[in-house]
Amino acid sequence: MFTGIIEELGTIKQMKQGQESLELTIDVKKMTEDVALGDSISVNGVCLTVTDFTETTFNTDIMPETFHQTALKGLKERSKVNLERAMPANGRFGGHFVSGHVDGVGKIAKRDRRDNAEYFHIDVPEDLSKYMMMKGSVSIDGTSLTIFGIENHQLTISLIPHTQDATTLTSKHEGDLVNIECDMLMKYVYQLMKPEQDGEEGLTMEKLRQSGFMGL
Repeated sequence: MFTGIIEELGTIKQMKQGQESLELTIDVKKMTEDVALGDSISVNGVCLTVTDFTETTFNTDIMPETFHQTALKGLKERSKVNLERAMPANGRFGGHFVSGHVDGVGKIAKRDRRDNAEYFHIDVPEDLSKYMMMKGSVSIDGTSLTIFGIENHQLTISLIPHTQDATTLTSKHEGDLVNIECDMLMKYVYQLMKPEQDGEEGLTMEKLRQSGFMGL
């Protein structure tokens, strides 16, 4: 589990590419301070497992499913990546619940600057729009962000100066792909509320009343 608060920018030091897989060696400064084999680290929003490490690098594998379903396949040697270690149980929770399980890939349609903010307009897969709402949360390349607009399957987010400096997003251009993870709570609520495939009703106001929610 992660928070979407990027801790460090890493650099792809070495990449071994198979037909549908990748093995990455990533240069870091602090990610390996308390790491152990098998730990999870979010790389551009994708939860990956540490398979080897030194004081300044860690290795991780990308399997075919992750290769095809995320934007990681577009990485190159010397690419910068957003990194976050798994959330500690006794730490501050500054972002939102981020699982590191990417829901889809979006494409940057437009960028524009307004005073000190950098706005991104990102085309998202149609089936993900239902999990997005104004002022809701979304993870873009592992970065916890607030949605400032969602219309015609395009979301708008804004980067404050700190996020501009602390993540890779400002190095992205129109047409670039980004990993998208929708708000976990939105996905659970939608799943509870929607009718089941076999015709059984999902969660309804009447079921809530029958369960003791008398004020509804």
